Amino acid sequence: MSLRETPEEATVQSRYYVSSLALPAERLLAAARTHWSIGNQLHWSLDVTFREDQCRIRKDHASQNMDILRQTDHNLLKNEAGPEAVLQGKCLQAGWDRDYLLKVLRS
Repeated sequence: MSLRETPEEATVQSRYYVSSLALPAERLLAAARTHWSIGNQLHWSLDVTFREDQCRIRKDHASQNMDILRQTDHNLLKNEAGPEAVLQGKCLQAGWDRDYLLKVLRS
């Protein structure tokens, strides 16, 4: 069961998983939570850095193509070995500074 609370309401959902693993319920729960947390963290990062949720591209395969470009950009910026900075700042810097952009593309 999952619980989602907003200021307006609280919703409860049952979730079902199919697996051939013979594990105790606690280990299966931990595996499911780990799986979803990775996806949620990536989505949050893409949304904050690239405002993914505000994108209204819908025609043909444009949405999937933009998703691939965003994830590629996300990985390039994340792997750039420069000073530790938030991805959104690195994205802005790459847009402002051609030398930094080339450094990111080469990383």
